[in-house]
Amino acid sequence: MSMERLDKIIASQSTFTRKDARNLIKDGVVCVNGKTMTGPDESIDTEKDEITLFGKVFIVKKFVYIMLNKPAGILSAAKDARAKTVIDLVPLKMYRRDLFPTGRLDKDTTGFMLITDDGDFAHRILSPKNHVFKTYEALLAKPLQDGDIQLLSDGITLADGTKCLPAFIEVLEQGEQPLVKVKIREGKYHQIKRMFAALGNEVVELKRTKIGGLKLDSALHEGECRELTQTEVSLIIGECGC
Repeated sequence: MSMERLDKIIASQSTFTRKDARNLIKDGVVCVNGKTMTGPDESIDTEKDEITLFGKVFIVKKFVYIMLNKPAGILSAAKDARAKTVIDLVPLKMYRRDLFPTGRLDKDTTGFMLITDDGDFAHRILSPKNHVFKTYEALLAKPLQDGDIQLLSDGITLADGTKCLPAFIEVLEQGEQPLVKVKIREGKYHQIKRMFAALGNEVVELKRTKIGGLKLDSALHEGECRELTQTEVSLIIGECGC
């Protein structure tokens, strides 16, 4: 049994504030199990009771997990007064007040951004000790040199002396500007760009394609998002190592 105040439930699961939720209840547009509610402090069993708002079933979920195909130029932040953020791309039907991005992608980096309101889950993903790998595709300015992959695989030292954990590297496309797959379990500031900079190379484009065992949905265009199923959520923490 999970008992919570009715106004808190409505506010946490929607764009409404607690004040908005209290006013909706007082206006008689909120029902529980078919009964019109008048008191915002009523305790509701979120696992058993059916809430309706304006005559429509109000679905209550403890947490949500959203996959966003992040475009370039968007900040990986919950809010910003001057720039558009990944949370601004979440449609109203999926929006909840406490959503935040798990980790950060650089402003010009694209691809898989996980958005949730589950802080414990986000911590499990972001902590290096849990070995949840993030996979990227990086377009490089010039070909890799002999020994570069080994240096990255051993754990390269960045220009400022920071030692990285071992990365897994695979060349996907050869050429003057090769495309490489990079798997890391850390999230240091501009890490992949700094890793290749330490080799005298440059990342021209960077896209995250996978978190743990879950790949970015190829059907999602840039800027689009969708909720994950529980099976997909399990896949995120179900793959460790390479």
